Amino acid sequence: MTTAVIDHTATGYSVGHALGMARAAELAYQDEQTIEATAREWGFERVRHHHTTFSPPFPLQDTQAYTMASPRMIITAFRGTQPVEMRDWLSDTTTPPWPGPGKTGFIHYGFGEALNSAWPKIRGAIDEFRDNGQTLWFTGHSLGGALAMLAAARLHFEEPNLTADGVYTFGQPRTCDRTLARAYDHAFTQRMYRFVNNNDIVPQLPPEPVFHHVDALRYIDSNGTVRDKMPVIGGLLDRAKGATADMLAPASDGVRDHLMKGYIAALEKNRH
Repeated sequence: MTTAVIDHTATGYSVGHALGMARAAELAYQDEQTIEATAREWGFERVRHHHTTFSPPFPLQDTQAYTMASPRMIITAFRGTQPVEMRDWLSDTTTPPWPGPGKTGFIHYGFGEALNSAWPKIRGAIDEFRDNGQTLWFTGHSLGGALAMLAAARLHFEEPNLTADGVYTFGQPRTCDRTLARAYDHAFTQRMYRFVNNNDIVPQLPPEPVFHHVDALRYIDSNGTVRDKMPVIGGLLDRAKGATADMLAPASDGVRDHLMKGYIAALEKNRH
């Protein structure tokens, strides 16, 4: 058994720990057997799968995630989806708002439906596994990043005595209004890390001013360097390098930069 992929004793931010969370997010795309076998290789002996369906007026109708536990750490990772499959979700600002967790602000209706469908199973798994004071982490890519952020928010604002030790998201879309974003930033200082790879189109949607991001940005520039903020000039140059007629087109720079393998490659490069 090896725990080299994920540091079970981690308590704060490091690029190496971010890489471990990225790999956990990537694993969410695999089948249940692969998830369980890989989790065991990483030192997580207990796994629960969360696959639920819901029926909002959107093209996506299910939520997939898993929770794995060791004697020191619990991780819930949410599966994402491709930007072209999320096109309606990402561009629509007319859907009704969904009340935020603990009646704090508002969130995107579709994301709220997706999390709500799986929440009883996720919450139950945390209760089942947290028998040794384990640290608690949420992670996800794309749609999964939005759900990871919102799951941590729901836990904190509805059960303040159980705040996640960390939330790592990759290519996360905007999820909430300014009220929740501000409250979240205050509650998750040095706990939330939102990675954006260069021209990844998904973090640029749904559009402002209706939806907003939480802070703690970790921006990966066009050279693959992880920065703790997006330089104004450098960010504009990176955007210009990848500009296309349709950033949601499958071959566009916006979609290529959204792929999980790009995030993992950058984190591997910056780990040393």
